[in-house]
Amino acid sequence: MRYAINCPDVGEPSDLVDFAVAAEAHGWDGFFLWDHLHLERGMRLDVVDPWVVLGAIARVTSTIRLGTLITPIPRRRPSKLAKEIVTLDRLSGGRVVIGAGLGFPPDDEFGAFGEDATDRVRAGKLDEGLAVLEKCLRGGPVSFRGEHFSVDADLNPGAVQQPRPPIWIAATAPNRAPLARAARFDGVMPIGATGFPATPTELAEYLGDLARRDGFDVVAPWHPDVTDPNDYAEVGATWLVESTWPEDDWLAELRDRTLGRALPRS
Repeated sequence: MRYAINCPDVGEPSDLVDFAVAAEAHGWDGFFLWDHLHLERGMRLDVVDPWVVLGAIARVTSTIRLGTLITPIPRRRPSKLAKEIVTLDRLSGGRVVIGAGLGFPPDDEFGAFGEDATDRVRAGKLDEGLAVLEKCLRGGPVSFRGEHFSVDADLNPGAVQQPRPPIWIAATAPNRAPLARAARFDGVMPIGATGFPATPTELAEYLGDLARRDGFDVVAPWHPDVTDPNDYAEVGATWLVESTWPEDDWLAELRDRTLGRALPRS
């Protein structure tokens, strides 16, 4: 089992960098950032760009895995996103993991910026975007023509990790389409039907045989009522992820909860 912090991309960038450095020093295996523009408009949050912050983190850490959970590919140009990821992978010496999904909430993250917020269009852009992204990350000639994206290019360099960095797909129970999408890549980050972390039992029921695939990561948000990580390991989870909602004194709370925790190792 490996352990990660998934931090909202909210607040002062320097505070997020300092948090990542402390997380590595305290034995955490991964530090990830959310990827939003303003999350929920009414909250008026100080949202920052996760990829710029991760670039700074890459230069002051050496072992911790880095990435976003989750980047909404439907509101990105996948070729530009690939260039950002390759750059981060090279800055970090090959430590990047890519989390990908539809994006949430649709109105505040898509409609507010003139993007089509419908599920059908976002799903189509996600599947095409993943196809483009996977090609671009490898470096070299890229040819793709779809309904939403078209690329005819020769992009270099490729990522340090070959053939490309791992890609984890977000999935929300009980939807099955995200699981089929995840099966084409390297891992899944399942979220419970209510939007909160799933219990180990709920996780097993939702994922089925997918959780037992060799070399496939199951990245489970850590349910607050589950104290023994082995409960997750027994149903196929390979990562446990701690996070929080960005309200009140959220950063201090998340730091205290994660940096003060002894991480069980088998």
